[in-house]
Amino acid sequence: MENTAAVPLARPDQTVILTRGVMRLFLELGISPLAEFKLANGRRADVAGIDRAGKITIAEVKSCRADFECDQKWPDYVEFCDRYFFAVDPDFPVEILPAEEGLILADAFGAAIKKPSVDRTMAAARRKAVTLRFARQAALRLTAL
Repeated sequence: MENTAAVPLARPDQTVILTRGVMRLFLELGISPLAEFKLANGRRADVAGIDRAGKITIAEVKSCRADFECDQKWPDYVEFCDRYFFAVDPDFPVEILPAEEGLILADAFGAAIKKPSVDRTMAAARRKAVTLRFARQAALRLTAL
């Protein structure tokens, strides 16, 4: 008899799948996404995006419980965005995530916002700096293609 049990994906593979779903969601919402966005503090956001109004959204992808528990850098991202989300798969134990942050459930085909993010308002100077950094990184990636 054939074993039909699903084999769990390695963390990097699961992260790629969830990132793809989040990027598709951002596009559906009118948010232009960029994966692996380097912040001024040296951190790297899994997915960041800018909407038509200039609002910055960041989604931190967590592939499993261990990924969340061993990586507590997420507070370093919130000062660089207007909206912050954790993005996880539907089987993730969401009760361990910080209650004050937004929640996205994702898979390889898309994602959905299950809990809205707190609306933060960045200072104008910070918004300009983040927007310019976003534009430069996106342009450099296009040039590399």
